[in-house]
Amino acid sequence: MISLKTVKLPSVVTFALLGAVSLAVSGCSEEKKAETKEILRPVKVVEIAKAGDTRVLDYSGAVKARVETNLGFRVAGKITERKVNIGDRLHPGDLIARIDPTDYELAAKTAEANLAAAEKGVGTADLANKRAQQLFDKSVTAKSQMEQASLSYDQAVSTRDAAVSSLDQAKNQVSYAELKADQSGIVTAISADAGAVVAAGTPVASVALDGEKEVLIAVPENDIAEFKPGKTVKASFWSSDKLVLDGKVREVAGSADAQSRTFAVRVSLPNDDRVLLGMTATIEANVSNAKTHVAIPLAALAEKDGKKIVWVVDRDAATVHARDVTVVDFTGDGVNVSDGLNTGDLVVAAGTQFMTENLKVKLPGQQSASAEATDVVR
Repeated sequence: MISLKTVKLPSVVTFALLGAVSLAVSGCSEEKKAETKEILRPVKVVEIAKAGDTRVLDYSGAVKARVETNLGFRVAGKITERKVNIGDRLHPGDLIARIDPTDYELAAKTAEANLAAAEKGVGTADLANKRAQQLFDKSVTAKSQMEQASLSYDQAVSTRDAAVSSLDQAKNQVSYAELKADQSGIVTAISADAGAVVAAGTPVASVALDGEKEVLIAVPENDIAEFKPGKTVKASFWSSDKLVLDGKVREVAGSADAQSRTFAVRVSLPNDDRVLLGMTATIEANVSNAKTHVAIPLAALAEKDGKKIVWVVDRDAATVHARDVTVVDFTGDGVNVSDGLNTGDLVVAAGTQFMTENLKVKLPGQQSASAEATDVVR
């Protein structure tokens, strides 16, 4: 009996100790849960402002001359000399390049010889015609002989005139062996160099003619309707923040580029010596905001179940809730949203990957419940 009681007593004590330990552990876990519930996640938010009646479209492009022409020889030949480089300024009559004129000079000499022979033929025919006329007047020869002599003279004159034209043409071809500028401008490209054999009309140099300058931009099809010829736009330049000019849309391409699916738009600029060819310019156009768009930071945009969402803060409950939005486009500053947000909404602007439905958050300037309780105790 004594041995049995001795065995049971430790067992009761053991169970009592285990129960006390478990109560202590559960109490600690409950305290930890209570502390965890009191912790609020701080968030950075942005407030949705009222959208304006207009929006700004901006596209970058390069300054170009309104007229840029490709210059080439009017005759074929081998280039023997190139006199200009990219960036050189040209004036009317300046030599650009030269081809070998040997064949054309020989053709000119041949034409000169043919003309000399034709001139002698005209002289011989003229003498024969005059003699035939005299003999006919004296009734020595028949009228047919006189008429034949007259026709021979006319034929000789025509042959001489053809020889004159051939000589002029040959001389022109000799002059065409030199490619010269006919207007003032700047060389923008070189397409052929010395030693190359070129055909007539093959571009040798590209020249941007002096005069009006313009900016060439590429506009996607969803905005091309906002660009009409004559529309006033603002042109700013990367070279200087102070250089801002008013431009006008001069030309809009009738069809989109096959690869980029954008439309080429040319914007005319006023004459300004500070604007140089090749400068990078930004064209800004104010357009009516038919659909109200609101802008949010890119970091505020999230995705859930394949849909674009943002996390909106409930001001009263200090909780966040997912809301579907419709994205219009992306800009350099963020995202334009057309549907899903209202004026005054608070949107989580950073840390969206940590957000969950009904998560308690702490707005900037607020204290957490645990901090307030600590202050009261103190």
